[in-house]
Amino acid sequence: MRIIAKPKAVTKARIVKGMTQRELADSTGISYAYISLLERSLKTIGPGTAKRLAEVLERPFDELFELQ
Repeated sequence: MRIIAKPKAVTKARIVKGMTQRELADSTGISYAYISLLERSLKTIGPGTAKRLAEVLERPFDELFELQ
C-alpha cells in the first residue's frame, strides 16, 4: 500500500493557511524540496509524515491523501 498526495488539495490547503512551501516545511520538519515533490505528485509519503502534514494544514487525512 502506498500513500499518494492529492497535489491540488495539498497546495490549496497550504495556500489557504497562508503558508509558503518553506514555512510548511519548517512547521512539519520536512524539507521544502520534499513538499514541492508532493505537490507535483512525484513522491509517495509515509503515514507519519502524511499525518503530520494533515495536522499542520488542519485538513482531514483523506482530503489530502489517497491510498493505493
